[in-house]
Amino acid sequence: MNVAVDWSVPPFTEIAVRRHTTDGMEEGRDFVAEEAPVALEYNGISHAVMLASPEYLEEFAIGFSLSEGIVARRSEIYECEVFQEPFGMRVAIRIANERFAALKERRRSLAGRTGCGLCGTESLAHAIRTPPAVTGEAAFAPATLHLALQRMQEQQFLQQKTGAVHAAAWIAPNGDIGLLREDVGRHNALDKLIGALVESGIDAAQGALIVTSRASYEMVQKAASAGVGLMAAISAPTALAVRLARQCNMTLVGFMRENRHVIYTHPHRIS
Repeated sequence: MNVAVDWSVPPFTEIAVRRHTTDGMEEGRDFVAEEAPVALEYNGISHAVMLASPEYLEEFAIGFSLSEGIVARRSEIYECEVFQEPFGMRVAIRIANERFAALKERRRSLAGRTGCGLCGTESLAHAIRTPPAVTGEAAFAPATLHLALQRMQEQQFLQQKTGAVHAAAWIAPNGDIGLLREDVGRHNALDKLIGALVESGIDAAQGALIVTSRASYEMVQKAASAGVGLMAAISAPTALAVRLARQCNMTLVGFMRENRHVIYTHPHRIS
């Protein structure tokens, strides 16, 4: 049975739990991260339903629209409004007519194609998108990157509360955290950050990104779409992500931990 939920709450919930320790079983309380279905609707047509932390959803929709190439610039998004529905959240986005027409054509080319080799090739081409080469050339000393990582971890309030979310942060060349967003999904956290950067007027190319996840192809693609020259991840990259970063002129750093990291592409931004 479907149960309607009130999503007008913080992105975490306190619940009763039973903890097993070496001293036995004890009653207690715990904080768990909220995860809500979020429907993205363009010009009245549903496009995708994502599971996300129910906060900063306007920024999420803006960042998703830009990083997925649905729009090319912020000015092509005319309205963005969040509605609470019985079983989740709905974000109604109104975009320029030409962009909406392109989105509908893309959806038609990906839906219901069978028995056609050419159509399959077209679908694969849509799946792997290569952004233009990044323009950001901000350079970072290794010590500055690690200082930023430490500061980032100190500001991950939802992670400290629940232990269940990812974060994406934009850092300035001096290691300051300019913006940080958290979400149960690593892609969502990055999309929220991209949307926040656009809305705040910060030029993403003037800094770098740190993400608390692996560096998958999608993460590199989204970062490159924002023009960022350097992305550091605390976990490993995939081979496809490395190839994309190399092609896009992005410096990709993995295994970003205390006092160590691995540079996979374009090391000139690590001074």
